[in-house]
Amino acid sequence: MPELPETETIARDLHDMVVGAVVSGVSVPRPDVLREADIEGFVLALVRQPIRRVWRRAKLIVLDIDARPELAALEPAWRIVVQPRFTGGLVVDDGSLEESERAYTCVTFALQDGRSLHYRDVRRLGTVALMDRTRFAAYSGALGLEPLDHATDDAAFSGCVRVTRQAIKIALMDQKRLAGVGNIYANEALWLAGIDPSREACTLSAQELSRLRTELRAVLAASIAARGTSFRDYRDARGERGRFVEQLAAYGRAGAPCRRCGRRLVGTHAVDGRSTVFCPGCQS
Repeated sequence: MPELPETETIARDLHDMVVGAVVSGVSVPRPDVLREADIEGFVLALVRQPIRRVWRRAKLIVLDIDARPELAALEPAWRIVVQPRFTGGLVVDDGSLEESERAYTCVTFALQDGRSLHYRDVRRLGTVALMDRTRFAAYSGALGLEPLDHATDDAAFSGCVRVTRQAIKIALMDQKRLAGVGNIYANEALWLAGIDPSREACTLSAQELSRLRTELRAVLAASIAARGTSFRDYRDARGERGRFVEQLAAYGRAGAPCRRCGRRLVGTHAVDGRSTVFCPGCQS
């Protein structure tokens, strides 16, 4: 956490809330989260610059920074690239953020309109990087296909996951194959598609892969609509929890009855060393 739906939710929120705002100051109380720049370079690149766009790539939240509106069709001069990992997140503060919530702030972007944007990270496992257009192109190019892109059709999806003997769950979570899918949504999509998570990816038929792609897209879209899944620390850019946890059918329900066939769901760490929940009846 956060995975694709959570980072997509945060990016959409921030795009609505801060695009056009000018960065008036930057403070970095926890510099160990910085990547690709030191504090001085980070501040110099960003102060007095407007935020042009906020978007998501894989599990990253990307803020385009550029003061040249006449070049809006081109790549921005700088990008702030946030990888929240397990406990990181971005929240906009209009002055009402509780002091206890500021305790975990690692980077603060003061905005000219009086608000501030905080990168908060309880365990400081996430990162905040500053990249120019060339560096970002190389970084992004090493990541896999976006599962929600129209270009990721059945043929593209099959081409990226069917070419390995790895378990299909591992293939779905390989960020160099498919970008943004993590443990929660791999579990859910495989349950919905009725596919054993430990099955070798190369053994799946074209029909099974098509069904899996459809279910994966559906579960990602449903979670985005519910503003993500909150376990522990995830919050959206307004500080609210995601609601998709109420709709989870497999993940986190080991020992509960399967909602499709009634058999007891099994939890294991044998597939990839992480918690995997599946139905021995529906996903045999």
